Order: sequence, then structure tokens, then C-alpha cells
Amino acid sequence: MPKVNNKAATLTDEFMLICEARHHDPFTVLGCHREPGGKATIRIFSPHTQRLLLESTQEFFSRIGHSDLFEWQGNANNLPQHYQLVRYDSENQQQSFYDPYDFAAQLSDFDLHLFAEGRHWHIYNILGAHPCEVDGIHGVRFATWAPNAERVSVLGDFNRWDGRCHPMRNRGASGVWELFIPGMITGELYKFEIRHRESGRVMQKTDPYAQEYELRPRTASCITQSHYQWQDSKWITARQQRSWLHAPLSVYEVHLGSWQRNAQGGFLNYKELAHRLVEHVTDLGFTHIELLPVTEHPLDDSWGYQTTGYFAPTRRFGSPDEFRYFVDHCHQHDIGVLIDWVPAHFPRDDFALAQFDGSSLYEHDDPRRGEHPDWGTLIFNYGRNEVRNFLIGSAVYWLKEFHIDGLRVDAVASMLYLDYSRKQGEWLPNIHGGNENLDAIAFIRELNRVTHSEHPGTMIMAEESTAWPMVTRPTDIGGLGFSMKWNMGWMHDTLKYMAKEPIHRRYYHDQLTFGLLYLFHENFILALSHDEVVHGKSSLLYKMPGDEWQRFANLRLLFTFMFTYPGKKLLFMGMEFAQGDEWNFSKSLDWYVLDYPLHQGIRQLLRDMNRLYTSTPALYANEFEPQGFEWIDCHDSVQSVLAYMRKHGDDFVIVIVNFTPVPRFDYRIGVPKAGRYRECLNSDSEFYAGSNLGNGNELHTDPHPWMEREFSLSLTLPPLAGIVLRWEGY
Repeated sequence: MPKVNNKAATLTDEFMLICEARHHDPFTVLGCHREPGGKATIRIFSPHTQRLLLESTQEFFSRIGHSDLFEWQGNANNLPQHYQLVRYDSENQQQSFYDPYDFAAQLSDFDLHLFAEGRHWHIYNILGAHPCEVDGIHGVRFATWAPNAERVSVLGDFNRWDGRCHPMRNRGASGVWELFIPGMITGELYKFEIRHRESGRVMQKTDPYAQEYELRPRTASCITQSHYQWQDSKWITARQQRSWLHAPLSVYEVHLGSWQRNAQGGFLNYKELAHRLVEHVTDLGFTHIELLPVTEHPLDDSWGYQTTGYFAPTRRFGSPDEFRYFVDHCHQHDIGVLIDWVPAHFPRDDFALAQFDGSSLYEHDDPRRGEHPDWGTLIFNYGRNEVRNFLIGSAVYWLKEFHIDGLRVDAVASMLYLDYSRKQGEWLPNIHGGNENLDAIAFIRELNRVTHSEHPGTMIMAEESTAWPMVTRPTDIGGLGFSMKWNMGWMHDTLKYMAKEPIHRRYYHDQLTFGLLYLFHENFILALSHDEVVHGKSSLLYKMPGDEWQRFANLRLLFTFMFTYPGKKLLFMGMEFAQGDEWNFSKSLDWYVLDYPLHQGIRQLLRDMNRLYTSTPALYANEFEPQGFEWIDCHDSVQSVLAYMRKHGDDFVIVIVNFTPVPRFDYRIGVPKAGRYRECLNSDSEFYAGSNLGNGNELHTDPHPWMEREFSLSLTLPPLAGIVLRWEGY
């Protein structure tokens, strides 16, 4: 029979702190304490326990007073390296386990030092929950950063969500808490319970570094471990060697929850989405998919832009390894994957980052710098090393662990300016008295330096809407270091112009030509994104004026202008077939409209436009350099016609766009070479449900000087259409 250890102890102040879950350093009380003379004392705090047995000696522990603290005293030589205990509950059911407080600290001082400096780029391997093996014993190592906590515990089904059971080890000035819990396995849910040092407030928080969460509206973190075997080495090798500056980039922007849904109206999973999306974008000729945020978020209505899980793909569509499959499948079919990433702000949800340890930890403490008045969210404290490390670690994580090809950084303007969307008196100037957020600028530069050096070939793109200089120039010459930025000016000017009735467009001609004044100051993406088709802005199709035929012709014209204008390309889902309704995140796109010829024509035009763009170096190789563009005529405002060339070395194409519904016959333009030209694309073609007015298969130059050029062509310009000409020889 097991012996009972009758050496009872009384409750000291330290024991009371353990019982009340207020002890700052539980390892000084709990676990095995070896004493001079070969004696040892083991203390275990074990609620919901009737009896506790030390398996190696078959002795029962003594209960300390009427508490849930148990104590054993005996010969240290009778103890194995790590002892096992047997817990008996009120129904005499048994549970065998190793004592978590019998294990040494697992995090190295070097890791903690790098984190404190803000320079641990793979911090996601240190903080969070990680299955591992210690001294041959399997379990999970938990760690979190909470410098203002009095006590931090791990909660889960394994301890009845009781914060008294597994208080963590404090790692001193680092502010990090850790605990190795033997026997835990992947799939278990957990949170951290945090008691604030000053107020005594107790909070249950999800793990900021969790790599998986349960499905919303539930908010617990989930222990996970990847076993995915990647098959995209060919893509990754090519990506490292490819010059994205001079390669075609045509992006299909997607919200996974509303692109398509299943027959019951529910979400498709990552694998289903992978196969359907790859087939769709391959058919249309896009080079990349860009996903609205797939980082975990609680509210569908936020579209993912109010992130609570910066290291976890949302569970709405499956597991992290299923998302890896999504990316891998895209890469194996030569489709790149970009994701939206949101370091500009985070939501106030009390289960997540906000007031994480009872203080303003991740957010700036002063609301004049720590709150977004527009979005009701909180702003990261970019001046804090550990916060910068959290964000850069997140960026590196997506690029490394999920093989993501690039990040589109949301709301960069709100990061750069201290007075963004604030009135006088609602913001604090920087140390020089200016409105620049110096901490955010330093963070952005470090983000771009680290990601570009750690993962060559990947792209970091800015959604930046102001005239901030050198956004896409290297950091070592004073730039922010982004690969590219969205050309918001082009988007606004062009859509304003296209919304005008054609008869009035002559008065707004400069809205199409003004962009060339700044075009080559940055590396631009031409983006017609989700933001342009929500909140009462109407769909792209219904931004166009005129009757039904004119709306579709205008849209075909817009796409022709966009794909022949300098800059990489991005279109939001639904635009490729002219969805009529505004985007609604809560339902599938209106795929049924593809039963109608005008919608089919838009899809066919996008298919041909992408193929022309990606196969024609003159259209993509010098999109960021002035030598890639030349006006033929930018002054014909009366007829609302533009003519220009796109060039690469000796190769060139000529683009003429007619923004009125009036056909122009015998329209003459000067050309750089004599010989034979071919119309290689006409947005008015019958293949696109147009009127099929054009120039046939061949055009021949006249020895008639025009527009300061020795040779010229006489053309037919179809109504509300663009044509692309290629020189075929003499």
C-alpha cells in the first residue's frame, strides 16, 4: 500500500500567494527543492484533487492545511531526474503527469537579449506555444511577453481553465514569462491569464504569437505544429533569381470569404479555394493572387483588417497546413501569392492585444498617438523594441513559414503622419516639432531591410496615398524601402475622368495626363481594388456613364488604358466579368452574369489583355523607368484621344485610346518607323461584344510627316475603345 507522508506544514505568506494566484515567482515555492544532507521537498498546487501520489516512492503527499497545496519530504536519492505524480480526484479517477515545476528554464538568455533589442527576426519560434521535447519528455513550451504582470498562467481544458494551476516562470527584466508543461499535445486550446501588478486586474488573453486559433466567435489559441511537406522549390528558386522590377505583375485581389461559396452558402476551405482560384486566374492570365487579410480576426465585417492573430491564418477556411497547401498549389501552377498585412492598427477586443498585461503594452499609451479616430482601433507603439520585433517577426513568419511572395502593407499614410485624420490639438508633434512619426518611419525602414535581406525576391508594397517622397527608394539613400506603392493618384484621377459624360471629358483631359509628371518618381502599382466598389461607391461597371452598351465599352476602354499605362496591375475580384452589384463580403460574387454576352466580353478582354501584357516586354520591362514610355500625342483634348508608345529597347507598341462614343476615321498619328503595323488588340472587337470597328489585319505607313515624325498612319478609332498596334517589319 502507498505510504502517507504525515509531515504536515502550515500556510506561510508565500504559500498563500500561490493559493491566491498572486505569486510573482512560483518556482521558488513549487517543484522540487533539494536541501543539504540529501533531503528534498516537493510542493504541488493541485486543485480538484483528493490525493496526490509520488509514483517513484509510492508515497502520498500531505495536504498543507485546508489548501490545495500538497507537500512531500524525503530522500532526494529516491527521486528520478523528473518524477511522475498521480492525481486522484473526488471520484477516485487517476491522472498521471510530470511536474512542470521540475523543469529548468528553456529560453536562452541570448534569445531574450535579442528580443529586448528588437532584433530577433524569428521570435515566433521562441514566444507562443511550441511542442518540444525536454530531457526526453514531450510537452509544450509556453512563453509570452507581459512585463507589467504580477502573475501569468496558462489556461486550458487540461486544467479546467483555472488560472491557479499553471503559473509561469518570470524571466526578470525581459518581461517574458515561460512554462514547459509536459504531456500536452497539439490541438489543445489555451489562453493566458494575466494579473496586472498594480491594479490586480485579472484578464484572460489569447496568445499574441499563437499560430492557430479556434473558429470565431470563440477566441482561444490552439497548440499547433506543421507537418507540411512543401513541393514548390522550383518556384522559390526562380523567385530568388527573378527581377520583379522588370517582370510582369498582374494581380487578382481576392476576399476568400466571398469569392465563391459552397452550395449551402458556407465558406469553401483552403484546398477547394486553391484549386478553383488557380484554375480561374490561370485561365485569365494573372500572375499573382493577393488575399485580403487572412490573419485571424474576430469580425467578418472588418474583411480581416482588424487583426487579432498576427501569426495565424484564419480558421474560417481551415488549418495552417491547409493554407500552406493553398500557397503551394498556387506556386506549383506558377501563381504567386501576396497577402494584405496590417501593422497600422489593431482592434480593442479585450481578449487580444489591447491592454495585454493590464497596461498599454502593444499600443501607445497617449491616445493622441495610440488611437485611430476613424477606425476606433489602437495604434502600435513603434518606439518600443519588443513591439517592432513582434511586427517584423510576423512579416518574416508569413514569408518564411508560408512561402508568401509579398506583403501589401495597409494604411501606410496613417503610420507616417502623427496628425493623420486629426484636428489641431488632437495630436502630438515629434521631437523636432513636425508631424512625421519618426518611430513608425524607423520601423518601416527596418521592416523593409530585414524582409528583403532575409527573403530575396519577395515584395513589400505600400498602400500609401500621400506625396511622401521616396517611398519605394532604398533605405540607405533615405527612402522607406518599399518595393512598390499603390498609385492612388492615378486611380482617383482616372475614375473621376471615366465617370464624366464623354461630351464633357474634353474639359478634364489633364486628369489623364497629369500622372506622367510624377509617374517615375516611385515604383507604382495601378490598383482598382476592393475599396473602390463598396460603401455606396457602386461597382466599377456602374461608375461608367451612358446606356448599357456604353457602360461596357467604357469599362473595356478603362482596362485597355490601365494595362497599357506604366505600372504593375491589380484588379479586385468581380471586375474581370463586370459584376453589377457592389461587393458584399457576406455572399458570393454574382457568377451568373457570365451567362450574358457583354459580361463574357469583359472576361475575354481581360484574358487577352493579360496575355498581351505578360508576353510583351515593351509593356512591362520598363514600367518604372521613363525610357519605357513616350507620348505620341497628349494634346487632343477636343476629341478626347491619347496616343503613346510603350518601349523596351528597340521593341515598342503604340496605344491609341478614344474616350468618346464618336468613331474617328482617317485619324492620323506619327510613328517612329516606316513599314507594316498590325492591330494586336482592339477593345471594340466583336470578341468582346463591341461594335467591331477597327483597322483589319495590316496597316502601312505613309511618307507623310506628322507630329514631328517622318512617317505616319491613318487609322480608324473605334468608339469608346483602345487599340494596340505592333510594328511587323518593312
